[in-house]
Amino acid sequence: MTAHPDAYDAPLRRADAHARAWLASLRDRPVPASAKIDELADALGGPLPEGPTDPAEVIDLLAVGAEPGLVAMPSGRFFGFVIGGTHPAALAADWLVSAWDQNSALRQVAPAHSAVDDTAGRWLLDLLGLPAGAAVGFTTGGTMANFTGLAAGRDRVLTQAGWDLARDGLSGGPRVRVMVGAERHETVDLALRYLGLGAPDLVAADGQGRIRLDALAEALDSATGPTIVCLQAGNVHSGASDPFTVAIALAHARGAWVHVDGAFGLWAGASPDLRHLVAGVDGADSWATDAHKTLNVPYDCGVAMVRDPAAVRASMTMHGDYLIADEQHGDPHERVPELSRRGRAFPVWAVLRSLGRSGVADLVDRLVLHARALADGVRAIDGGEVLNDVVFTQVCTAFGTDERTRAVAQALMDDRTAWMTGSRWQGRDVLRISVSNWSTDGADVEASLAALRRAAVP
Repeated sequence: MTAHPDAYDAPLRRADAHARAWLASLRDRPVPASAKIDELADALGGPLPEGPTDPAEVIDLLAVGAEPGLVAMPSGRFFGFVIGGTHPAALAADWLVSAWDQNSALRQVAPAHSAVDDTAGRWLLDLLGLPAGAAVGFTTGGTMANFTGLAAGRDRVLTQAGWDLARDGLSGGPRVRVMVGAERHETVDLALRYLGLGAPDLVAADGQGRIRLDALAEALDSATGPTIVCLQAGNVHSGASDPFTVAIALAHARGAWVHVDGAFGLWAGASPDLRHLVAGVDGADSWATDAHKTLNVPYDCGVAMVRDPAAVRASMTMHGDYLIADEQHGDPHERVPELSRRGRAFPVWAVLRSLGRSGVADLVDRLVLHARALADGVRAIDGGEVLNDVVFTQVCTAFGTDERTRAVAQALMDDRTAWMTGSRWQGRDVLRISVSNWSTDGADVEASLAALRRAAVP
């Protein structure tokens, strides 16, 4: 193959055509995939070819072979997990990210991304009501964003205890206690394992999954040594957030670092009508969220924010004689776990620039409006229950017995109109609805409720 700019023309034209066909299908196509993995492997597998294949032909083979196995996750009728769609500005920007192929690790080496990284980070802090001047890093997702904030906290509390983690490691050092609400997201536990901190201490939660202040105070009173408290903005079942103002004050009074897992719930701060849900969250020391959830940028894009840039730099930085370091401002790789990394700030900048402050608020408000409409529709179904206070984008439902709830969930998936995920919450099998897609509209809500009514017929 000749290295010539024209070599890109044919495969890009084919990719564009297939992408447009996929996007056009989302309004009406069934949400679940229509083919099984083994069937797809027959079309896409086989032995590695002995020789080259024309790139345009490869794109056709991939698109046609993969299409039956694609789940319509960007559909307005996908309510499983907490998965956003892709805003048009963010999708187009992401295409440019791949075409530009910038390694965004070093500030001076990738000046265009560095300028956008600075701007997008500043805009995010402003929108979410977090301290100006906090360090902002773009990670692979919420797990690594939590990892980043917790790593900064681990290093800081150990330093305050007189332990040099960078020199001596964890072995032989004081134990770092990490307190989490009993209904935290399990990715927090995963990040703690990555960090060598082991299982967290569980603090009792209330009926909506919020950490109980009395239980937190008791746990803090019994703690000795370096301590981290991890709070939550947006319970994955109820959407509720922890009582930040008092919880953070309790933790700080005892010298603890406070990290907030706000994968989707932190975005309540962008809406004047909803920011009371996260009142006081700005008092924490670090925060994590997912831009590929509520903000609707393409996978993958988490955001880690740390109040004290020196704290995250101490835990993330590395040096190499061959690197071109920016000694004055620091480098993007010093705010995230990865060195080589794609330009994730470009799509974030694009969707924020496209929506503006009022557009982001409207996006968040509409997601909540649709969640409430879905909750009202469930209540109107014979035997349908809504188990949570619908304060944000999550609706947790049940249909009588666990057996019937599971049957309704299966019937809904078999219907193929919408995707809602079965789960288990507070001792009951539930059908969980997560409204996260910018494109969801009233027609999607009604079509999904109609499918749920069909599924709930005894």
